[in-house]
Amino acid sequence: MEELDRVIVSTEDNEIAEAAKKYGAEVPFIRPEALTEDETPTLPVLQHAVKYLAEEENYRPDIVVLLYATTPLLRAERVSEAIRMIKERGFDSALSVVEDRGHYWIKKEDNYKKIYPKVEKNRQFTKPLFKENGAIYICKRDILMEKNEIVGGKIGFLVMKREESIDIDEPLDFEFAEFLMDMRDKEK
Repeated sequence: MEELDRVIVSTEDNEIAEAAKKYGAEVPFIRPEALTEDETPTLPVLQHAVKYLAEEENYRPDIVVLLYATTPLLRAERVSEAIRMIKERGFDSALSVVEDRGHYWIKKEDNYKKIYPKVEKNRQFTKPLFKENGAIYICKRDILMEKNEIVGGKIGFLVMKREESIDIDEPLDFEFAEFLMDMRDKEK
């Protein structure tokens, strides 16, 4: 992908590091133990990587692209499209989203309250909400390092289709992703 200078994998796992290298990614460091817990937020992990590259290699990217391994249906063209949004349309950050026309409720004390839409409408007439799909997050370096945000400043949305927005969090997600990959292979 010509828009990317480098692909860096941040991991504490040697097996993952070796697999990443095998497929062309760089693993210039092993992630510090303090950043390896399940509850560790992504922000300090990204900041560690950017800081390491600046201090150890004098490498300072203008734009940082975050891709999670849990979105297997993501295509390179979509990543390129999101990078172009930042470069050509003046966004400070961009993220991938999926359109959502659902009706939402929230628990309030011992009851539930409808929060969206405020006025009852059929789904097809509801103004859509946009839900992060976990596939692509891109930001300018200063947003990440100075404002301590992955998404901030002037934000662009890359709207993706539901079928390309699978984020694997549980076994059923994995089965659904496999099904969609099989369907995509049959279409070729």
